[in-house]
Amino acid sequence: MEVHFNPELQTKLNRIAAENSSGTAEYVQQIVEHYVDHDAWFREKARKSLGRLDRGEYLTHEEVGERIERMFRS
Repeated sequence: MEVHFNPELQTKLNRIAAENSSGTAEYVQQIVEHYVDHDAWFREKARKSLGRLDRGEYLTHEEVGERIERMFRS
């Protein structure tokens, strides 16, 4: 796979990679891997949260407010 960046972004990537003592390709690989891992984590959290909503497992606005008030009183 080849990826092409506009000159401004390429310059930024080169500069930051050099600051991190790595090659630009290695730096981009790390960024993409981090993004993909985070995206998978986020999608799983969202899927689980939507399942909880479907099952009626949620707090109302008022219930959240009550919990917060109890936390501050403790």
